[in-house]
Amino acid sequence: MEGGLIVMGKYIKYGFIKPALDAHTLGINTAAELLRDCGYDVTIAKESIAQAMNDYRHEVRRKIVIDWIILDKITRLGISYRLDKDDAVNMLGFLIEELKKANLLQFQGGQIENIFFAGLPKTCEAVEKEFKGLVKTFIGGETIRESLIKMGVSEERIPSDISEGSKYDESLLEFGKKIIDSQEYLKYKPSDRSGYLEFGTDKDNVTKRIDSNIRENFEPLMRAHVGPYSSKMTRMESVNEFVNWARTLAQSNYLDILSIGSSQLTQSNFGEDWGDKTNGGGVPINSPKEYRMIWEASRPLLVRTYAGTKNIPYLAEVYEKTLNICWHALSLWWFNKLDGRGPYDVYTNLSQHIETIKYIAKTNKPLEANVSHHFAFRGADDITYIVSAYLAAKLAKTLGIKTFILQNMLNTPRSTWGIQDLAKSRAMLKLVKSLEDSNFRILLQPRAGLDYFKPDLYEARIQLAAVTGLMDDIDPYNEMSPPIIHVVSYSEASHLATPEIIIESIKITQHSLQKYRELRRQGKIEDMGKNSDVYERSIELYESAKKMIAAIESRVNNPYSAEGFYKIFAAGFLPVPYLWGEVEEFKHARNWRTKPIRGSIKIVDENNKVIKTEKVIEIATGNLKDAEYNLKQRQKIQ
Repeated sequence: MEGGLIVMGKYIKYGFIKPALDAHTLGINTAAELLRDCGYDVTIAKESIAQAMNDYRHEVRRKIVIDWIILDKITRLGISYRLDKDDAVNMLGFLIEELKKANLLQFQGGQIENIFFAGLPKTCEAVEKEFKGLVKTFIGGETIRESLIKMGVSEERIPSDISEGSKYDESLLEFGKKIIDSQEYLKYKPSDRSGYLEFGTDKDNVTKRIDSNIRENFEPLMRAHVGPYSSKMTRMESVNEFVNWARTLAQSNYLDILSIGSSQLTQSNFGEDWGDKTNGGGVPINSPKEYRMIWEASRPLLVRTYAGTKNIPYLAEVYEKTLNICWHALSLWWFNKLDGRGPYDVYTNLSQHIETIKYIAKTNKPLEANVSHHFAFRGADDITYIVSAYLAAKLAKTLGIKTFILQNMLNTPRSTWGIQDLAKSRAMLKLVKSLEDSNFRILLQPRAGLDYFKPDLYEARIQLAAVTGLMDDIDPYNEMSPPIIHVVSYSEASHLATPEIIIESIKITQHSLQKYRELRRQGKIEDMGKNSDVYERSIELYESAKKMIAAIESRVNNPYSAEGFYKIFAAGFLPVPYLWGEVEEFKHARNWRTKPIRGSIKIVDENNKVIKTEKVIEIATGNLKDAEYNLKQRQKIQ
């Protein structure tokens, strides 16, 4: 009989770690929450341990990781790494040798009875080959039940509500299977988008391309994120490969918006001598000339790229001059010391972002705020997902932006039910669209979740078709919505998407969208615009989000500013229980607990009872003096 931390007379504690270089944290946090729901004790390595894991080649740094394992009495160790395959195998090899030296493995009489590794399929394959059964691997796409059992959880400890699904999700997958099995999507031919004078020139922009192509059977603009990189290639070989890919995609006529997956060093150390710094994945662009090469090779595509994480306004100008960037994307609270993606503290980051937004407004280019899903990655509840998007949109409007790209990452976390995604999406869209007027326009851009796809490519294609139906059900009676779709390629969980895979993914998406609309018109699928569960949950989220926004606007002085956004976050109005960095400064943001409840994410207390929005407001308001003190300390350092 199992109970508490003792199973069959043995003490069990799970410990999870990832190198700080890898920003993918949602999988670890989701697994930890599920294990806790099954009654297990789980610890996640702090930022200092994650940083030590980065430097695994140095013995003194490995010792920090080993000390953590010993002191925290971990018996089942999980490691996550979704970047370079060779790096992952080497990292595990060094760690396992260190465990052996410390006699920590079970066959040595030590405390570690299981080691788990989560990564991309090819990496997992290499890990299994190298370590011959010593490490259990997770390639992604496993069901919750499969994952728990693989981690040593017995059936009777898995709560029934954890593995329950949604009938709507099943119907979407059934639709997706028919699409893929029919193979009709392979016949899809792209629309001719060139019916306006500025097409493909340096006077082109995303609103012109949308408005010039609105017609019956409207086909949304297709955006894809593209970023080939191999640690075995030189920097310029990687850049040149990307240039060739850009040319191939441009000539295909399937893609509208080329989104450059630039490397971490491109974002944080542009124009500098990189020396032996780790690239970490992505295209290693390091000069304005290279960006211009990409623009020229990609005619007539619209082009965009990641914002910088240092000298952010300067890089926005570089993108404007070299790429005629079709829209800028900023993450406001994110991509800084908070998540290990940039050198700035949060307040400096917000200040630089606001300066950048003012520059963007002068160029009359749109702004995309990458905020909601970054909150979700760190355990935020559904209301926080919505409120953070609204705050970003209103800030943009306040600073003179005319067009706002509303990115909406579905399936995040992967356990989210479709009806909950629809409710959350509709509440967010309604709130953000309430800001629209003759000088401010909202363009919805949905996408599949970062960890949504299975590594099996047949099943992943089905999922891509299914999530396209979900996107269309957000605003089901408006065939001009969504105007843009961020197409996540079906190979996301398996391997890097080549131009051929990106093109096939676009074919699946466009064909599925038209087919889904046709079935709705014929009454052959459920009309989700009339689904009562979605309607009721959407109203609940909308009203709760409105309460939170009203409280923020009435209790935080000058909320739509760097100072205001800092205080909103530091006081805990936007809960992020899985926050990794700067945890002392933002303890009030982190000091919450969230839990998956019937496919949604809600804030709960220590007894797993849902905390109402009014209580969250009361607690966060009580923390405002702390937030103001922290802000003053930050401003003294500036």
